[in-house]
Amino acid sequence: MNGAASGEYRRVLRLALPIILSNVSVPLLGAVDTAVVGHLPGPQYLGAVAIGATVFSFLYWGFGFLRMATTGFVAQAVGRRDGDELRAAIARALVIGFAVSLALIAFQAPIGWAAFALFEASREVEELARIYFDVRIWGAPATLANYACLGALLGMQRVKAALLLQLWMNGLNIALDLLFVPVLGWGVWGVALATVIAEYAAVAVGLALVARGVRPIAGRLTRNQVLAPERLSGTLAVNRDIFIRTVCLIAAFALFTAEGARMGDLTLAANAVLMNFQTFMAYALDGFAQAAEALIGAAVGARDRAAFRAAVRASTVWATVLAVAFAATYALAGAVLIGVLTGLPEVRALALAFLPWAALSPAISIWSFQLDGIFIGATRGRDLRNAMLVSLAVYVAAVATLVPPLGNHGLWLAFFVFMATRAVTLALRYPALVRSLAGSPGIA
Repeated sequence: MNGAASGEYRRVLRLALPIILSNVSVPLLGAVDTAVVGHLPGPQYLGAVAIGATVFSFLYWGFGFLRMATTGFVAQAVGRRDGDELRAAIARALVIGFAVSLALIAFQAPIGWAAFALFEASREVEELARIYFDVRIWGAPATLANYACLGALLGMQRVKAALLLQLWMNGLNIALDLLFVPVLGWGVWGVALATVIAEYAAVAVGLALVARGVRPIAGRLTRNQVLAPERLSGTLAVNRDIFIRTVCLIAAFALFTAEGARMGDLTLAANAVLMNFQTFMAYALDGFAQAAEALIGAAVGARDRAAFRAAVRASTVWATVLAVAFAATYALAGAVLIGVLTGLPEVRALALAFLPWAALSPAISIWSFQLDGIFIGATRGRDLRNAMLVSLAVYVAAVATLVPPLGNHGLWLAFFVFMATRAVTLALRYPALVRSLAGSPGIA
């Protein structure tokens, strides 16, 4: 490995490590949510939080384009040394997020009705999940503003600031979880309230960190730049495509949860425990994917194909090493981790029976995560959208085919088919992406 190549590997690692630490605080929060309700008397509390969290995956993760597209646009502006567009890209994301959050709050009643119509859980689980929904919906403005702030920080490669923001928000959330549920006995309501309070507490910190990151880059923010028709239409187009892509992704996870619910509260709870394994691994591996987003966005902005290839190569090698480590950890220590997440013997036993799927998942999932990062950094929203639409269709067919004869094993196998299809569909578009770097790096 020559000096330039080794330098790129070190650069990716310097970017990725703070992002990984930042990212893993999110599933750690999910694990704490699971643990605090997993020790309440009965699996219905676990099931309720699983369903409630899935509902907000639709509402909040569906608007994850505010993080992803903002990272790509900001990174490209940094690569072009365009301080005016850097500021305008951040402002567009904040305005879009605020408008969306107001709509979510205004239409919370029909949204809640439609969301819970998707699940066939027991009455007790559904009632508890509705309590969770009624509290979490009021965090929408803070959630979406934090997405925009995080995207801006990653695009500027201010990864330590992004780490600080995530650790502050999720650390506060965990502390409030431990206060509201075990100490005050507020149950599912307390879990939801802890999240809302932490999200609002993070907004002020996030905006201050973004302002500090922008200040050294010469430029100014003007209304005309923010509302420039070409830039605005391009931003909305990429955001639309990533939105469709993200909704399809969350629909796949929702289908997984809904199918588990149809198999009974016990299966729903066991799958919720094991999905913490998947989520933790995904957020960690996304550290390298998000490092690639920032580096690739800058390379696209600078029209530097060599830098693009170097970022892809280095981030993928590091991600592979981490995926192997996760697979080994889950295989060797999975039973211990399950015991930490729930004290219910019947849930532990069932989760242990399906543990091999969680242990195998890193080897299947890594490729779709990396390719997502590559295409997000290049703001190729159309490719992301089309690949995910195909993958979701294949997944639905796999669920219909595999679940009836194989039960929950069939559900996990169908999930693996989905992850593999995501990787294949984007890999087929990768050569065209590389060729496009010879031309304009603008919005695709």
